[in-house]
Amino acid sequence: MTQIEAESPTTAGPQKYVHLAQVRYADLDPQQHVNNVRMLTYLEDARVGFLNFGVGGSDPDTFGATVVARQEADYVAPLLPRTDPVRVELWVTGVRNASFTMEYEILDDERVYLRARTVLVGFDVATQSARRLNDAERALLHKFS
Repeated sequence: MTQIEAESPTTAGPQKYVHLAQVRYADLDPQQHVNNVRMLTYLEDARVGFLNFGVGGSDPDTFGATVVARQEADYVAPLLPRTDPVRVELWVTGVRNASFTMEYEILDDERVYLRARTVLVGFDVATQSARRLNDAERALLHKFS
């Protein structure tokens, strides 16, 4: 499940893309909280939804291939088993010629569980090398920055 939250008049900041992640039993570790690697999978699910449908609407080919060049995560609080999904909010914090930076929070109405940042690079699958982002991609990213 995803949605796009527009900036409200009372809050400053970029438009955010929101992905709802359901905590599954398989996501838990022996301490009975969501495993740190599974938290990164929640980010990946949100990022894929954003790039395939969030910025491009219903056309999954609007945005070209990308690869993760860097990822940082701060685990703020343990995410415990729950029936309600958590929100994965993401927004763009920088757009360059061949790369862009996204920031995320995994949260609910009571707390933030994780804050993260990912640098993505445009990727040419045929040549297996970095590529420049095109004007359309940069324009779409700027809507969320």
